[in-house]
Amino acid sequence: MASISLKRQGSATTDMTKGSPYSVMTKFALPLLLSQAFQQLYNTADSLIVGKFLGTDALAAVSSSGTLIFLLVSFFTGLSMGSGTVISRYFGAGDSEKVSRAVHTNIAFSLFSGLLLTVVGVWFTPTILVWMQTDAEVLPGAIEYFRYYFLGSLALVLYNNCRGILNAVGDSKRPLYYLIFSSVLNVLLDLLFVGAFKWGVWSAALATVISQMASVILCMIYLMKKGNVFTVELKKVRFHGDMLLETVKYGLPAGVQNSVIAFANVIVQSQINSFGKLATAAYGTHAKIEGFAFMPIMSFTMAISTFISQNLGAKEYERAKKGARFGILISVIMAEIVGVICYIFAPQMIGLFDNNPGVIELGVLQAHTVTLFYFLLAYSHAVAAVCRGAGRVFVPMTVMLSVWCVIRIIYIALVVHFFDDIKYIYPAYPITWTISSIIYFIYYHCSDWVHGFEKRQKKKEVEKNEA
Repeated sequence: MASISLKRQGSATTDMTKGSPYSVMTKFALPLLLSQAFQQLYNTADSLIVGKFLGTDALAAVSSSGTLIFLLVSFFTGLSMGSGTVISRYFGAGDSEKVSRAVHTNIAFSLFSGLLLTVVGVWFTPTILVWMQTDAEVLPGAIEYFRYYFLGSLALVLYNNCRGILNAVGDSKRPLYYLIFSSVLNVLLDLLFVGAFKWGVWSAALATVISQMASVILCMIYLMKKGNVFTVELKKVRFHGDMLLETVKYGLPAGVQNSVIAFANVIVQSQINSFGKLATAAYGTHAKIEGFAFMPIMSFTMAISTFISQNLGAKEYERAKKGARFGILISVIMAEIVGVICYIFAPQMIGLFDNNPGVIELGVLQAHTVTLFYFLLAYSHAVAAVCRGAGRVFVPMTVMLSVWCVIRIIYIALVVHFFDDIKYIYPAYPITWTISSIIYFIYYHCSDWVHGFEKRQKKKEVEKNEA
């Protein structure tokens, strides 16, 4: 009966174990791509509007440590990936009871994580900004901005986890609709608070918080609708021990991975900040543009993880391999096309945020250093998504920890010590992308990631029967 209840969900869910793998993955990824676009609009609107209405100092305050947000949020986002993997696996296997328990555990964990992140973010923001060598001229504005931003942590975490629940059961459209609404609302509030009222840089964060709350309300209204396998009932929201263990098992490595990458980026940001507010504004502006470039990567890697999780859960092993090959290929191609566009139009893109010649010069220098290597970034993320979908979560964690954190930090420390020139910091990214891609290539083609999963599942079944 479990499998029947899953099939009665209508268009709310997508069974990715049926139909053409290419068509199913593409249809699932396209709404994710648009969602990434509007998510990036969230992140970009503040910088774009603040830069135009309040000037370079205010832009530097907003840009001073976008990596700070990523550092504090990334761990909990990684953990939510674990719950998404668990939900996808049981959805593919047709086990509605376990899907429901995993969903309610996910919501409970989101509430706990959001409240914890609020306290940590608000309390430690000034300390971290000083540690990151934020320019003294922009420090007060940066503290205001990020403290207001972290007051909305509960909404941020809840939305990402609710979106993860819907994506895990193959619904990538509704999160898009909710995000479109909240993104438009964010832009309108930015224009009102910053452009019309001139309230200052903190009001841009307030606009973001209000918009995030709106998206969460829309998500929860739908999730609480009766009749779906993922229906949320408030009285059932609690930690289910077995589901929490599985979530942590699959999500903790991803959380650690995200955190170490974010930590490495914080090191990079602190070195950039030491070169002054123009360098800070340029680096932050390029990060906003790069966020759009990453959208094809993130949309298809999310599709890869969901597709593989569902198909391995349904024991469709050859189909899982076929989907992995397609997802990796399309991610690489799309990322490189975007990279070439960013390389060519870098001056115009940077100029949209700030027409200061110094900001444009540094932003273009960074773009011309990294954008043509986006295909390597895409490959690394795509193979990491394959690993997560197959339950090999420690593989991407190990690679990212050793390469994107340790090697990147060592490289930056050496070039700053010997050259003390900002142009030598930018290559840290393509160099580490290259190394990680080589490692992933060897692992993907030499390991038995699909049948290794099959063997582990059979071993669990034997142990269960013996018990």
